[in-house]
Amino acid sequence: MMTIFKQITVSIIFLASVPGMAEDLPDYEREQRIAEQIEPDIFDGESVWLNANDHDFLAIHIPVENSTGAVIVMHGRDVNPEEQNVVGPLRVGLAEQGWTTLALQMPVLAKGKQYNDYLPILKFAHGRIEAAIQFLRDQGENTVILASHSCGAHMTNDWLNKVGDNRINGYIAIGLGATDIGQKLQTPFPIANMTVPVLDIYGSNEFPAPLSMVGERQAMLKQNGNPASTQIVVDGADHYFTDYGDILTVVIAEWLNQTTF
Repeated sequence: MMTIFKQITVSIIFLASVPGMAEDLPDYEREQRIAEQIEPDIFDGESVWLNANDHDFLAIHIPVENSTGAVIVMHGRDVNPEEQNVVGPLRVGLAEQGWTTLALQMPVLAKGKQYNDYLPILKFAHGRIEAAIQFLRDQGENTVILASHSCGAHMTNDWLNKVGDNRINGYIAIGLGATDIGQKLQTPFPIANMTVPVLDIYGSNEFPAPLSMVGERQAMLKQNGNPASTQIVVDGADHYFTDYGDILTVVIAEWLNQTTF
């Protein structure tokens, strides 16, 4: 009996220490620290806590009375729903343009992790996107658009590749296709197979690899076939839209307000 007990104990220890197993989960402790830092200082909008994968996550909601529709805004790597260049300006600026917004805290890893490190946790964004859509539908929003930047776009693409676009009315992909140096893109663009309007928006000073795929993405948008699907370049902006948040918001608002969803 003693020998059997020892063998079982050793097996449990071995399984718990397999390299890479911990990296297959988001860093929920870091996520909680982020929430504790930003939630007390939310000025525009209200915090709501949604649940996905048996985990509560922060979202920031700006409801607009008689809104045109709702936009779910998703940030990139190592930032949060109050990020100052893309997500922050979008969630506030689009609300001022008549669109309800819901900015999500996306799954994170330890600071400094790269694209390849994030691949195993992309799936943890799926439930968050679905919870956000359901929340907005329950609020009476009939039109729901996804707007995702950088790593948030990788997560959204992964979800769209799995389930399709029948639960949403449009997709805004911001800084699409960026990876780290030497790392191959492994999250295919879903835009050719989508039927809803798609906006592919990027800066003229984007990283070289995503810039090299602009033509490929444009061809995909034509294959998509939706007359509202288009590609827009913001002259002077880099991948992070540093100091271009207001311009980005204006361009996206114009596209939203002239598109039939």
